[in-house]
Amino acid sequence: MIDNTTRPRHRGIYLLPNLFTTGAMFGGFYAITSAINSHFETAAIAMFIAMVLDGLDGRVARLTNTQSEFGVQYDSLSDMVSFGVAPAVVMYLWTLSTMGQAGLFAAFVHMAGGALRLARFNTQVEVADKRYFQGLPSPAAAAILAGGLWFCIENGYNVENIKYLVLLTTIATGLLMVSNFRYSSFKEIDFKNRVPFIATIIAMLVISFVLAQPQRMLFLLSVGYAASGPIITLVMRKRKLQGRKL
Repeated sequence: MIDNTTRPRHRGIYLLPNLFTTGAMFGGFYAITSAINSHFETAAIAMFIAMVLDGLDGRVARLTNTQSEFGVQYDSLSDMVSFGVAPAVVMYLWTLSTMGQAGLFAAFVHMAGGALRLARFNTQVEVADKRYFQGLPSPAAAAILAGGLWFCIENGYNVENIKYLVLLTTIATGLLMVSNFRYSSFKEIDFKNRVPFIATIIAMLVISFVLAQPQRMLFLLSVGYAASGPIITLVMRKRKLQGRKL
């Protein structure tokens, strides 16, 4: 009788999670090329597709037991393209290019923030608290910019009237990525266990709203997540101070 547990896993299966990573990187690349051709709504959608694929590659690797150091490094490079370079270039071509050196500086701050965020994450991955991210994750930062762009286009806003808001938002996302604010990683959520019925209803409502108004809901959700970092950090510091007093 053959013991299937000792049979060596076919090396080709490692291609599976990396295909998702490649798809995410292509999403970022496609966003850049779309922006060059002035198809900014397509660029925003491409970045959101990249976020979905980026969220799937790690889960697929864990489900198929195909995690590897190569996959980790490849994922970081993909994130840099899709959530560091792509949002910076898209925002620059959309409106920041009309603001001279200030616009160029804002786009670079976001891109540099993404690079520093990924470098810090890679060096602290073994010692960091798995429940939290230090600094705003680069996909969430890109979601704010892509969601804001998509929202403005859908509502017909004149970009000249909001260009300074775009400038400040682009700089803010770059700084939040390198901040010390703690953001929930949601890794403590176990999808295999039972959850209260009300939680299922809430999840269904959120998904319904996102599908009905994706450009509005994705923007609001990403902004809400960005705001949660300072709140979580302040609450944790307050509890720490109260513990010291006791």
